[in-house]
Amino acid sequence: MGDLIAIGEAMVELNQTKEGAPYVQGFGGDTSNAMIAAARLGADAAYFTAVGADHFGHALTDLWMREGVDASRIVVSGGAHTGLYFVTHGPDGHVFSYMRAGSAASRIGEADLPVDRIKETKILHASGISQAISSSAADAVFAAIDIAHGAGRLVSYDPNLRLKLWPLRRARAVIHEAMRATDIALPGFDDAEALTGLTDPDAIADFYLNLGARVVVVKLGRLGAVAATPEKRERIIARKVKAVDATGAGDCFDGAFLTEYLRTGDPFASARFANIAAGLSTQGFGAVAPLPRRSDVEAAMKAAS
Repeated sequence: MGDLIAIGEAMVELNQTKEGAPYVQGFGGDTSNAMIAAARLGADAAYFTAVGADHFGHALTDLWMREGVDASRIVVSGGAHTGLYFVTHGPDGHVFSYMRAGSAASRIGEADLPVDRIKETKILHASGISQAISSSAADAVFAAIDIAHGAGRLVSYDPNLRLKLWPLRRARAVIHEAMRATDIALPGFDDAEALTGLTDPDAIADFYLNLGARVVVVKLGRLGAVAATPEKRERIIARKVKAVDATGAGDCFDGAFLTEYLRTGDPFASARFANIAAGLSTQGFGAVAPLPRRSDVEAAMKAAS
């Protein structure tokens, strides 16, 4: 039985590290990043998406193979392109610009789902982006959630709000509905604030617990995280790092948390582990290249203790 499978859109990244600098090619896509992080940390991770039958689609397939992520069930489309995005950096942090309209991943539907693989995997992971890219993709994620729960598996969800992809009212409706069927909720604070109207991390944790999640971790970036269950909660303090690019930090947190949660069953220890991993992932440019290995995280945790 596999540990994790995620659904979403993977893309090629062009990252400009400073104004006027050349763009450096990398890879991104929130749920893909999370599965690569998980694989680097020791999980048996799989990914489901669609890519174009183009150079970028081949590059992504090669990436998953190198990283040990099972992408054997992805759809390769001859009639659609692989998504692309740009990252620029400034005083207010990183800014994303996308070229993804009509991408292969946005054309995924329920009939494309790897039903048997979902049934055989302990945790299904999806995000708001997985559903924002198209109505058919949104429906496919809901169908995948039903399949996972029908097989007695867990569902993890990161709202990962992108208002360039859909209006807030629709995002709220779809994401809240998905969260009602989520066992492990992994919201970032800014996203959750926009979606819920709440400004207190504990109130946000309560909101998602009341929707039905067993575990909620509110990611606070450089301020750490709040991990909560119906019985207990803990504030996790971030470890100081020399951050240069936080592009994939939240995705790294997701993959690290899920990996450690499957290993220990302890949401609070898992959140502490993920908090360290996410911090380490900000010390290099790009979403994938700086994702840490388990030895890196364990060494950092030992140094911080």
